[in-house]
Amino acid sequence: MLWVIVMLVVSGFFSIAETAMMAVNRYRLRLSAQRGARGAKLALDLLARTDKLLGVILLGNTLVAAGAATLTAVITKRLYGEGEVPLAIGAVAISFALLVFSEIAPKVVGAAHADRLAPLVSFILAPMLKAATPVVWFVNLFVQGLLKLLRLQPGLEPEATLSQEEVRSLVLEGHYFRGKHRAMLANLLDLDSVTVDDVMTPRNHIEALDLSEKPAVLAQQLATSYHTRVPVFEHALDNIIGVLHLKQVLRLQQAGEIDAEHLRTILRPAYFIPAGTPLLAQLQQFQADRQRLGLVVDEYGELLGLVSLEDILEEIVGEFTTQAPGGTEIFQREADGSVVVDGMAPLRVLNRKLGTSFPLEGPKTLSGLIVEHLGDIPDAGVSFRLAGQTVEVLQVQDHAVRVVKLSPPVGRSPSPPLQTTGEQASSIS
Repeated sequence: MLWVIVMLVVSGFFSIAETAMMAVNRYRLRLSAQRGARGAKLALDLLARTDKLLGVILLGNTLVAAGAATLTAVITKRLYGEGEVPLAIGAVAISFALLVFSEIAPKVVGAAHADRLAPLVSFILAPMLKAATPVVWFVNLFVQGLLKLLRLQPGLEPEATLSQEEVRSLVLEGHYFRGKHRAMLANLLDLDSVTVDDVMTPRNHIEALDLSEKPAVLAQQLATSYHTRVPVFEHALDNIIGVLHLKQVLRLQQAGEIDAEHLRTILRPAYFIPAGTPLLAQLQQFQADRQRLGLVVDEYGELLGLVSLEDILEEIVGEFTTQAPGGTEIFQREADGSVVVDGMAPLRVLNRKLGTSFPLEGPKTLSGLIVEHLGDIPDAGVSFRLAGQTVEVLQVQDHAVRVVKLSPPVGRSPSPPLQTTGEQASSIS
């Protein structure tokens, strides 16, 4: 009877080993191996020969299970004779014992603690595999013959790798990252699906310098500008002639030489970006070209907007808490829970900061979305439902919706703004 118990334990070991080796996290195993863990190295070596590993495990488990069944039959015969009933009871008893103590329970344990058990069982499986190599090779001959007969060729597929969507799912749903780290990694993975059109400053919001203006106007604009780099044009915004670095203007200011002629001498060439460029590609291009600011143009060369390195970084880390003097937030919360929003606000920013669900395919601003939805430029006072929000147009100017009021559905509290600590909504000018 003692030998039956020993065989059940040995069979249970093979079951634990099989499940643990198949369920182990191979990425974590590689990391342990790189740190010098001998058990992890042995486990990786065994997993590289899956057919031989399974061969020795199943061979051992089959022999032990068969031995336990045979030994049970012998014990039953000696104790109760050769009757059919005692043999049937013995077969049922050993089958139940094998199922519970050597299969189900060990495999549950192996699956639950695979990362810890796989390196440990590898110390036993490695010498067993070496000792049983001839037998495993002989058995595998028949296995390979059967697979060829069935036209199955295992081992030809490349090692499984995680797709970008799978990695993103691990970041968002797993327990590996929390808080700001999770958001930053998710944003980084999304960079390739977001284009410069989604984050650029629209054309009509670009602060640029017109060299055709009088010197007094140029000096005033430069003195009040809070940007470090300003696009420069002449007569028309599409006629960009360069970019001005304000730190180079200090010498001209001290000498009182703020005029078009002197400003031309310190202009740097403008850097243009094709519309639709993915943010990840543009970030790499900024790094390669040593640029921090680019002008987005369409296929006809017309200026669409402006993108800076800071705009791309904000897509990864969130908006910076610093704000330019005189700048205003794009929304203002009201006491009744509604939000007054700048019509030129980008939809991506509103979704991120207000928790709205405006569609991102198509128009990039709230004004453009409203015009597309209604099929016409609305009048002030028009109210309608859009993307789960009650939208009320408060102000229309220059053929565009300038100020909008957003209200959540009745009985639903407004979503808190998803913004970095320190950001406060202020009045819309």
